[in-house]
Formats: sequence, structure tokens, C-alpha cells
Amino acid sequence: MSACRALRGNALLRAAAVARPIASLESRRTFTATPRAMSSFYKGWEPEGPSVKTQIPGPKAQAAIADLDTVFDTRSLNMLTDYSKSVGNYIADPDGNVLLDVYAQIASIPLGYNNPTLRAAARSNEMINGIINRPALGNFPPAEWAEVLKSGILKVAPKGLNQVFTAMAGSDANETAYKAAFMWRRQRERGGASVEFTEEEMNSAMNNQSPGASQNLSILSFKTGFHGRLFGSLSTTRSKPIHKLDIPAFDWPQATFPQLKYPLDQHVEENAAIERAALEEVEKLITTYHIPPCAVVVEPIQSEGGDNHATPAFFRGLREITRKHGVLLIVDEVQTGVGATGRFWAHDHWDLPHPPDMVTFSKKAQTAGYYFGNPELRPNKPYRQFNTWMGDPARALLFRAIIDEIEKLDLVKHTARVGDYLFGKLEALAEKYPGQFNNLRGKGQGTFIAFDNPRRDEFLVKAKTLGVNIGGSGQSAVRLRPMLIFEEKHADLLVDVLEKIVKSW
Repeated sequence: MSACRALRGNALLRAAAVARPIASLESRRTFTATPRAMSSFYKGWEPEGPSVKTQIPGPKAQAAIADLDTVFDTRSLNMLTDYSKSVGNYIADPDGNVLLDVYAQIASIPLGYNNPTLRAAARSNEMINGIINRPALGNFPPAEWAEVLKSGILKVAPKGLNQVFTAMAGSDANETAYKAAFMWRRQRERGGASVEFTEEEMNSAMNNQSPGASQNLSILSFKTGFHGRLFGSLSTTRSKPIHKLDIPAFDWPQATFPQLKYPLDQHVEENAAIERAALEEVEKLITTYHIPPCAVVVEPIQSEGGDNHATPAFFRGLREITRKHGVLLIVDEVQTGVGATGRFWAHDHWDLPHPPDMVTFSKKAQTAGYYFGNPELRPNKPYRQFNTWMGDPARALLFRAIIDEIEKLDLVKHTARVGDYLFGKLEALAEKYPGQFNNLRGKGQGTFIAFDNPRRDEFLVKAKTLGVNIGGSGQSAVRLRPMLIFEEKHADLLVDVLEKIVKSW
């Protein structure tokens, strides 16, 4: 996708959100205020369905956006939100419009808006203490920090990974994982953690150089991947030019992510060949690239780049290649983690014989960081992997409450079941409306589902007029990112709106 095309698509969405109201009179008649409905999880909690009362943005939202724009850049604004009125799977705005939200703050809301269990956790003395006495965790961790980690973040640690470095956001999680990879590699080359740095190494570091004939190191990522917007993570992000323009970048390698053909069952041999070629390219880059990779970073599903999938066999092959060449495998689970794919971690679908070296997380976890197991991934000296906050105890406590609620309500299995139900409904739509639900993907991946639409940007705008907040990714993908409390009844509402959109064209 060209930068110009990306900017045109973003301009269309901004125009819908700020300059041009998008709800029609017909949609205002169709959707009216609805009473509270019984949730399968929380009694008398959320509306029965969407309620579009005004244009979007309506007069109150338009006035508030204009006011906000005087002090804050609103050009990426999607929808001005009234969070006090948003409930469960529904997002509200200042004009009283209530939309079914299958975008969920870019896949970041696990249990719905104003979840009663999380509200109770937020009122606890432990949470208050964490908020008002925020510690510099590396220097002054709370006495109970080990217990908080063990009963929360580490309770759901991926298999084989029993330690964590906590961070602030997904980009931060990836960036610190990269630092760990670089330090691990140099430590191994140096002869182990006990070997001291040379005077030459310390002096050259202050001049941003490698000592003597030492080569720089790199992180290998994949085309159309996204790993964040901080300085190092941005060099591994390859999804859209607009993210990278004008920012100096490292000369790091990128491999081709498999571009599978759909339906999968009709292209088995062809897709297998595509994945073999991608793995061959990875191995070639690892062995020949002029700046040697010390790690490969990969998303289980390339999310921002268009919801691109690969098979478990591809990822098992990737793990084999990285182990063969002494290169670390970093799995970026920032968007795919915490239950959305019908497994707690998406890489659980792969049945790896050896776990990844690091798994990064954020979004639905409401905190961030990376898991690891090898003690050699701890730097050999203090302050090498460090910042003031090193995460946030309040957010770690929130993730612990989220984990407990997921387990209590069995929401991972629930999401797997609802995802199968929704995928079946979408398959029927794709058959009924050829060309409108292209390359439907995500079967067996919970609610982590996407399809391509030839008029994608218009599709997203139209959805709002019909009471659904939905997102896109890549050049033409419509991506579904509902919350873990999304049910079959919500899927029925969603599918009804999707059909109305394509029937209106």
C-alpha cells in the first residue's frame, strides 16, 4: 500500500469522524434506545443492541472535538467516547449513541467496558496503594511484588518461560526484548556472564561504535509486520510507510511472511510451497545478511499488516531454523495474546517442541512486558535493562484480576466456541455475497477473524451508521477484535449489520 493511498484511506475515516456526520435518518429510525439485557456473565448489565440516535459525530461530540483540537491532535480520531456510559460490548458517545464494539480499543479491552469485577478490583486498598505510591520498580519494588507477579502475570506465563520483565506498552515490551537479545548474544561471544567488559568496549560504546572488527547485530522481522513505533521497534515494523517516514532506521533484514491463498483447503500444496520459500529466505538472511541477526521477531498473526496468517508448520520450521543457527525467537503476542484466538497465547496453536525464547505481551493484559525462561537472558550487570518505572504495579494488579475472571468464566474456551459460530455465519455471507467477504480467515482462531472488502474504508464508515464500531488493517482487511465476553447473540447482531452493508451497495 503506497503512502498516498494510506493517507487517502485515513483521510476518509477522519472526514467521517470529524467533518461529515455519518449516520443517516434511516439509521436513526432503525436503531433506538434499548433496555438492559441479561448478559450470560453479568446480570442486567449491557444494552440489548445498538442505539444510533443522532449523526455520528453528533452535535455534542462535534463541539467537544473542536475544543479538543485546540490542544490535542485529533486527526486520528475514530470516535469521541463517553466511557461512563459504555457498558460491556457497547461503546457510547456524548450524544447518546451506543455501538456494538468489535474493535475494542484496537484489541485492548478483554472483559468489556465498566466490568463490575474490574471496578471492584480498582477500589481495593491494594490498587489504591499501587496508584498513589507508584514505585521505581528496579530500585524500590513493593515488598509484595513477587507475590503480585506470581499470582498474576506469571500465572499465565507461556510454557517453558518462568520469568518476566515488566514494561509500559507493546512497543516498549518489544524494544526491551530486543535489548535482551543483543546483550545475550554479545555475552555469549564474550565467553559468558562472568567475563568483564574491556576498556575498548566501554570507550567505543560511548561513541556509538562496536569495538575493533566487531560487527553490529540486527533483529530480523517480516514484511507487513508491526512491532511498535519506538525507535528500535520501528525498525522492525513494516506494515505502512506512514509509520516510518522521516525516522532514521537501522539496516536490519526483513523476510517475506507467507501470503497464503484462501480457502486454505483448496490451496494446500501451493500454500505449503509458499511457506517453504519463506523459511528458506529466513535461513538465507540469518546466514548471509551483512549485519548478523541475533533474533527473529514474529507475530502469530500479522495484525496491523492485514491479518496475515501462517500454519503451525511454518512456525515450527521457524523455531527449528532459529535453534539451528543460535538465533533467538521472539514471539510478539501484543495483539494476539490473552485469549482472543481461543488459546490464551496464540502460539499455543503451534505445538512447538521447544518454546520461544521470549514472548512479548500488552493490550488485553492492560500491562506489558516479555516472558523468558533462560536465565542468561538476564543481563550480566544491573542497570543494563532498566528505566524508572519498569512497568506499573497498578496495571499488574489489573491483569491479575483479568486473569482470575477469565479463568472463573472459562472465557478462553468461550471465545473459541463463539469464534467457530461467528466464522460459520461469515462463511455463509461470503457464499451469498461473492466478492464482498474475500479471503475469509481465522477459522479455528477464536474471534480473531478477518476478511477483505474491495470498499473497505467505506465499509467501516457505513458500519457506524448501522450501530457497529469495527476496524480495518492492511490495505483491504476488515478485522474483528471483539472482547472475550462477546457472545453468539452479539455475533448475530454483527452479522446482520454486515449483511445490511453489502446489500446497500
